[in-house]
Amino acid sequence: MKSPGVIAPILTPFNDDLSVARHLYVAHAKWLFEQGCVGIAPFGTTGEALSVGIDERIAAVRALVDGGIDPATMIPGTGLSNVADTARLSRACLDMGCNAVMTLPPFYYKGVTDDGLYDYFRQLILTIGPDARIYLYHIPPIAIVGVPPALAARLHLEFPEQIIGIKDSSGDWANTRALLEIDGLTVYPGSELPLIDAMEFGAAGCISASANLNARAIATVVDRYEQGDVIAARELHEIVKRFRLLVDEYSPIPAQKRLLAMATGDPRWANVRPPLRAMSVERGGELADRLDDAHWDIPDLTY
Repeated sequence: MKSPGVIAPILTPFNDDLSVARHLYVAHAKWLFEQGCVGIAPFGTTGEALSVGIDERIAAVRALVDGGIDPATMIPGTGLSNVADTARLSRACLDMGCNAVMTLPPFYYKGVTDDGLYDYFRQLILTIGPDARIYLYHIPPIAIVGVPPALAARLHLEFPEQIIGIKDSSGDWANTRALLEIDGLTVYPGSELPLIDAMEFGAAGCISASANLNARAIATVVDRYEQGDVIAARELHEIVKRFRLLVDEYSPIPAQKRLLAMATGDPRWANVRPPLRAMSVERGGELADRLDDAHWDIPDLTY
């Protein structure tokens, strides 16, 4: 994948019976690439991953591949709470040609040691096989269990061909900055908020939930920065950050899905799986009005 660039943790559309709407999924993936994404990350937090079964995830990734999405541009989320299931899902994605997988630490037991987490990832690599390619997924606000920089550095040092990167969704710049000091580790902040500062220290871009709707603007920030037009990049970055912060005031997954339902005219986009609840039409209209006041227009999407 091109680096630096924007990767979208793609939202998962559901039919009214809450099965995965595969055709809509493929169409949205294609649109994201048209908007400037260099990759997609199916079944991250934004994709309601922990509400989707292993076989469902495998079938959905297969639908993306069969629908024309290059698997080399995909980093599916495969993190579950045990080695066997995580390895099975990871192996299936890698066998389809996916660039890598993105894996949570085992998140059920809290207060575990770094040595215990190291043992888990070591066993995971042995189970997947020597061709494992793993991005660690650090999201302590949700998983509670994290992957601190010292552990990430140890894993990358001992398994440099298998532990290739990390997505840092901590929201803690000091943590991101420490990760960027690890030689050879690819680092993606989990938001566009620190994008330019992170790129100045070698970040590969960002993996951002709001790329589902705002990918073109985020990608333009990256392009302007890479072209050396730092002033223009920073000006646009301020606009991009306002979009992210406004959507974050709502429940971001139902909010973005409601906006996509409005943009596409397809009400299925508003569907979420329990325990999430769909955003109401009225609440979505309120958000759309606020975005309009902030001079951001919902794209007219026709898949």
